[in-house]
Amino acid sequence: MSSVKQLVESGCIASIPSKYVFTRSLDETPTLPQPEAIIPVIDFSLLTSGNAEQRTKAIKDLGKACREWGFFMIINHNVPEKLMKDMISGSQSFFDLREEEKQEYAGKALFDPIRWGTSFNATADETFFWRDYLKIHVHPHFNVNALTKPAGFSEVIQEYCKQTRELAGELLRGISKSLGLEEIYIEKKMNKESGPHELMAINLYPPCPQPDVAMGLPPHTDHGFITLLMQNELCGLQVLYNGNWVSINPFPNSFLVNIGDHMEILTNGKHKSVVHRALVNNKATRISIGTAHGPTLDTVVSPAPEFVDYKTHPPLYRGIKYRDYMQLQQSNQLNGKSCLDRIRI
Repeated sequence: MSSVKQLVESGCIASIPSKYVFTRSLDETPTLPQPEAIIPVIDFSLLTSGNAEQRTKAIKDLGKACREWGFFMIINHNVPEKLMKDMISGSQSFFDLREEEKQEYAGKALFDPIRWGTSFNATADETFFWRDYLKIHVHPHFNVNALTKPAGFSEVIQEYCKQTRELAGELLRGISKSLGLEEIYIEKKMNKESGPHELMAINLYPPCPQPDVAMGLPPHTDHGFITLLMQNELCGLQVLYNGNWVSINPFPNSFLVNIGDHMEILTNGKHKSVVHRALVNNKATRISIGTAHGPTLDTVVSPAPEFVDYKTHPPLYRGIKYRDYMQLQQSNQLNGKSCLDRIRI
């Protein structure tokens, strides 16, 4: 199947092919106008502050954001703005390669180190999504030399992942602390010493002639403990909050963070993964770069004893290997929390 980018640049479409027409199963769910709901904003400089009072308040705010939203924005982090811009421009340069050049990275299997492709697994009615993607397993093993085009992009990815890995680690320590646990509790559950697993998904959403009937990505949740997301200046992300779709308009040079399914599993539902979706527009190309931070692939994640009481709050999920959960998600339709529901007790 041709990429969406190639389809758009062919100049032959005034309307989208029927296979891209998406039936919105959540059409009844209203979109909440801004600024009626403001997503939580966490100041990373306070979270890492040497001032105990400031740090305590930041950790409290972080815990509240996880409980009430499962989603928040990070500002004043330590990732250089230039590096973030280089990631966006490098991503655009990759998708601007000729189709035959990108085909060199057209992986077939979920755990191929690098996979370029289009859409996602089809829905029950064989509808496809209006996006192209590049997925890279960036940790614990990322071969810089495996991605040779565009020149220098691998090195940018490597530095970006190093910087954001430190950011994610500090966030997980803050979340652990907010739960009343030791700071490295979640990192221990990730088997950090063996190398946590990180999957980067770079998404390209080309302009769509009929944005109201297409979908970039349908309502879904992410695997892993947390996902760090950045994007270019175009908006399109919506989060399901209190029964409403909330459009997310991040500050410049910020990161968006959402709780993943494995945080919900580990905390036995105390922190819940957030349902979100990607809309498309008819004006310009949107790029988003999300990195899911999870445990090692062979780690079994199950509700932690600290969150289980067999009389009042029994385990809600069965334990499952991280790799098996990822496979489960990739081999089934994206539909809200459908994957998490498959392991619900």
